Amino acid sequence: MAKRNAAGGGSIRQKTRTINGKSYPSWEARVSVGHDPVTGKLIRRTICGKTQAEVRQKMNALIKSVDEGSYQEPSKMTVSQWMDTWMEIYCKNKVKPLTYQSYEGIINRHIVPVIGDVKLQAVRGVQIQQVFNTMTENGLKGKTVKNVSAIMHKAFSVALKQGLILANPVDAAELPASTKREITPLTDENIPVFLRAIEDSPFRNAYALCLFAGLREGECLGLSWDNVDFKKETITICQQLQKNKTGNREYFILPTTKRSKARTIKPPSIAFEYLRDEQAKQLSNRFRAGKAWNNADNLVFTNELGEHMIPMTFYRHFKKIVAEIGRPEARPHDLRHTAATVAIASGADIKSVQDLLGHATASFTLNVYAHTSEKMKQDTADRVQSYYDKLAVR
Repeated sequence: MAKRNAAGGGSIRQKTRTINGKSYPSWEARVSVGHDPVTGKLIRRTICGKTQAEVRQKMNALIKSVDEGSYQEPSKMTVSQWMDTWMEIYCKNKVKPLTYQSYEGIINRHIVPVIGDVKLQAVRGVQIQQVFNTMTENGLKGKTVKNVSAIMHKAFSVALKQGLILANPVDAAELPASTKREITPLTDENIPVFLRAIEDSPFRNAYALCLFAGLREGECLGLSWDNVDFKKETITICQQLQKNKTGNREYFILPTTKRSKARTIKPPSIAFEYLRDEQAKQLSNRFRAGKAWNNADNLVFTNELGEHMIPMTFYRHFKKIVAEIGRPEARPHDLRHTAATVAIASGADIKSVQDLLGHATASFTLNVYAHTSEKMKQDTADRVQSYYDKLAVR
């Protein structure tokens, strides 16, 4: 007769196994672990062991996990399989194409090679730590490891919500120390030198607009004339030029910004001088191209035939120019940093700078550009000193 455990959640019985004609006693327990959410039928799990005590211990542990809500149905799904599922179902139609492409690269380069074959339910903090350690040993910086951690945390968080795992293993791993990259905007001495150096560049007006309006590279190259208001001297940033996810050299206009939110900015008037120059240049190119002209997106910055500019060419031209003026480490994005530091140094309030750059919060702007406040600190100290000097005179 089967012997039932005290909780009444399972039963134990003795069985006989026959191997090579010889009989061996064994014990078996069946435990109710819940009901099928579709059919409503009772789900039972079988536990086997050599002794009754062994089976009873396993059975009681299983019953306890069911009662506490920590029981989990066994699954053979691997990390690699879950990442594929997560990307296809939860990311494909929710993130921008360039972000999706970035996720794919990170998963295939850093996650799958290390823990791809590990069962999803078996992943613990130690496996996640192996991913971090492998990246660090390969010379990757802390910021890169942090980006990989963020993607894994998102993927495992969804698995947790779906009941596939009981805890997010990324929370049990420790990120390596990371050093924040120092922002290197153009200095007051660099700016006029840079503007002279770009005079003969085909990207002259685009570089100048990034400098004076603080645009990101994709925002600048994706800017449409429809979003430039010469009368009000405003620019609406609502789209960007991005590479498509197939990995070839084709690009497309993405009708969203980095934060998926349009912003209207009012840069200094000098920015519109460069835009007017680009407008005249484009009209001349259009006249010469005739029927070959093709600017379907009405872009501000195009080549001689009206086609969009190539970001990589934009980048390479910039690097050549900054190398010639003694700033080889500078990147096109540093023009955006320069716009922010100049605005802050000139006395603009942080909220205005936040709006110009399109940051989510003013605190983020302050955090990124805290170094620019040194001049402001000195100005404050000088003003306070002047105040005290006047008191001394009295």
